[in-house]
Amino acid sequence: VQLQASGGGLVQAGGSLRLSCAASLRTFSNNGMGWFRQAPGKEREFVAALSWRGDSIIYADSVKGRFTISRDNTKNTVYLQMNSLKPEDTAVYYCARSRYPTGTPDTSNYNYWGQGTQVTVSS
Repeated sequence: VQLQASGGGLVQAGGSLRLSCAASLRTFSNNGMGWFRQAPGKEREFVAALSWRGDSIIYADSVKGRFTISRDNTKNTVYLQMNSLKPEDTAVYYCARSRYPTGTPDTSNYNYWGQGTQVTVSS
């Protein structure tokens, strides 16, 4: 059971990045998925989540209108398109699989986590 996040890097403020999370999970397509992030010295925080079909999506207020979460169940992959990046978006980004068909902001609802990918936004 693995979640492999990729796509992080260094980008200037206003730029874009696309994160990917590939899952080697037999039940990937039946579960909600989420993205979280953790900046140095801060708690892990919710970014975005979506349901197993991708038709129910929620975002943190801080990223609404700038980030887009999506999934391709044929590829067992979930994506996070990040536009208009700000220095405060700098963090390690983690993908996670929900225990349920929906995605939620609560970390306790997730039972599998990826290793994280670093996103650094310079001003």
